[in-house]
Amino acid sequence: MKAPFRADHVGSLLRPKALHEVRAKAKRGEVSKEELKQAEDRHIRDVVKLQEDVGLQSITDGEFRRDWWHIDFLHGFDGVDLAAPQYANDAKFKNTDEQPPYMVVSGKIRRTRPSMLSHFVFLNSIIKRGTAKFTMPSPAMLHARADRASLRKVYPDVDEFWADLTKAYREEIADLYKAGCRYLQIDDTTIAMMGDPKVQEQFRKLGDEPKKDTAMYAEAVNEAIRDVPDDMTVCIHTCRGNFKSTWLASGSYDYVAEIAFSRIDVDGFFLEYDTERAGGFEPLRYIPKGKRLVLGLVSSKLPELEKKDDLKRRLEAASKYIPMENLCLSPQCGFSSTHHGNNLSEAQELAKLKLCIDTATEVWGSL
Repeated sequence: MKAPFRADHVGSLLRPKALHEVRAKAKRGEVSKEELKQAEDRHIRDVVKLQEDVGLQSITDGEFRRDWWHIDFLHGFDGVDLAAPQYANDAKFKNTDEQPPYMVVSGKIRRTRPSMLSHFVFLNSIIKRGTAKFTMPSPAMLHARADRASLRKVYPDVDEFWADLTKAYREEIADLYKAGCRYLQIDDTTIAMMGDPKVQEQFRKLGDEPKKDTAMYAEAVNEAIRDVPDDMTVCIHTCRGNFKSTWLASGSYDYVAEIAFSRIDVDGFFLEYDTERAGGFEPLRYIPKGKRLVLGLVSSKLPELEKKDDLKRRLEAASKYIPMENLCLSPQCGFSSTHHGNNLSEAQELAKLKLCIDTATEVWGSL
């Protein structure tokens, strides 16, 4: 079966304690960059084997080389710098004092060197079975989460900003393809979060119109992937934030579905649906016929294991809008979107991945 797979996963996995310790030493200057890379290589080999052994068909490096799922990639481009967090209250993660670094647009955005190409090359070289999947943040994340004043100063014309940023994306994706990447996932929080009235108000305070931004973000994704060859599968994953088991927003997909689902030209959608914060399945009617939908019904935030019968019941409910043959199952997000990880154990993470596989096998007969 072609990606996305019946039992899939979003990509990031819990970092082992030993890797946390080496990364902390590296930040204190107690180990070299090469020693850190060697440790990352070892642990990535282990987590690849874990995915292969449990039976997953999509294999990632767990994002083990990243601190933040989106910031590290975007910071790889010229013109994107980092500063201390300056988020408004409505844009902060709930129930935690720590917030991600703040992205500042300091100059014209250019890709003068690869951002994360080497990450994929290593991953692809060690996989024994399965398909290597590379994950990258949506270009919308820079516009939505960066310092808007700095962006407007460097780019008075927002069209020039998108032209430069999506060109950098196309260059990175082209090199990933040449390196053998055939499964690409674009990660985005803007689509799902825009359904939250508080988030809409936050964008209005910036001088934006939320519906127009949704259309602009959809077009940015399309521009980033416009040159992707036919034999490369591209999916988009969207959720409402994932940081140490906390979240950013609540609200259904109704507000954005008609724009985002019908316009974003991808092969499949990974959608967060693990809690009532996501609303009902009715907005799925806007997903074009023939597109795959990976339902994120299993929580990567909570340690409790979902019941297989509940997952089957919800898949059946979603099939009123998307044919069962076009549905797949996964956790709603990664288990470690940041280096910190969510509040569950590696054993609980493994049980959740296995649950996706076992449920999918029973529902569809095979993976």
